Amino acid sequence: MDIKKTETVVEYCKNGVDVRPFSYAMSLIEGKWKLTIMFWLWHKEVLRYSELKRNLGKITHKMLSNQLKEMENDGLILRKEYPQVPPKVEYSLTELGHSLMPVLDALCRWGHEHVPEEWTLQ
Repeated sequence: MDIKKTETVVEYCKNGVDVRPFSYAMSLIEGKWKLTIMFWLWHKEVLRYSELKRNLGKITHKMLSNQLKEMENDGLILRKEYPQVPPKVEYSLTELGHSLMPVLDALCRWGHEHVPEEWTLQ
């Protein structure tokens, strides 16, 4: 077990399992809307802020802005701003964001196989 001087045994290894990669991945996608934002950007490729908000439904402006900023800071999405009036901003997945699409695809396939017929979107 290679432990860096700055980390403890508990941080590196819990019961003989390195939890750091899992914890890192979860830190990027945790949040009520992040996976749903990624889903829409995956299917539509490029979305303006208003289109993204419309597709998400019951999300507040503050929540969407915060989630987008976090995802941009984490390198999952690209924000492209056009210098015009009114302002135009487009969002798309980065290479890092695209690298998570097999995980999202697996979730979608699992959902197709297990969603009850009576289940509806909230």
